[in-house]
Amino acid sequence: MTYSLRTPPRGPDRSLWQRIPPIGRALLIVVGAPMLILVVFGGVAAIAGGGRPSADRPAPAVTITAASPVSTRSAAASPKVETRTVTETQAVPYTTTRVDDAGVDEGTEVVRTKGVNGISTLTYEVTYTDGLQTGKRLVSQEVTMAPVTEVVAVGTRKKKPAPAPPAPPAQQCDPNYAGACVPIASDVDCAGGTGNGPAYVKGPVRVIGRDIYDLDSDGDGIGCES
Repeated sequence: MTYSLRTPPRGPDRSLWQRIPPIGRALLIVVGAPMLILVVFGGVAAIAGGGRPSADRPAPAVTITAASPVSTRSAAASPKVETRTVTETQAVPYTTTRVDDAGVDEGTEVVRTKGVNGISTLTYEVTYTDGLQTGKRLVSQEVTMAPVTEVVAVGTRKKKPAPAPPAPPAQQCDPNYAGACVPIASDVDCAGGTGNGPAYVKGPVRVIGRDIYDLDSDGDGIGCES
């Protein structure tokens, strides 16, 4: 912005500030020191070029240029720093103990007490800068639930041998015959003969009592001869 003004003739006893028109003075007050320097140098140049103004010669024009306002950036805001207390938990593994147990067979293990993990609580001091985590410090750590030890019984008892299968019952022989066991049954025939049993005997057998199964067909006292 440029203002071109002419000041009225002044006597030789007026000062430089008085020779500046009122509008120029107002602009000097508003603009400040930089503008004041510009006006002073402009006034000096005007006086040096045209001499002191007189009644028959108009005063030289004084040009005042308004300086553009200086834009200043506000200082950046300080970062926001805050501290919070945060707690976390983590598992505490249980341990296992093995004990000999004579009530358990050798080579066998039995869990007597099941193990359970404990819980540890950790307290941290966490620092945030403008909402972002920038630090983390462990303040304390405490076991809030103790773990339970697992107990395993290890068998030491010797295994008993498996019992033998029961022996088949002894075959009962008819006391009327000798030389071979003639079973006691509803009917006995000679093995390899034409009889249909249900029991058989391989001879020869001697008849020493009654021939209840008719094994001695020829009556010579010997049955199942062939």
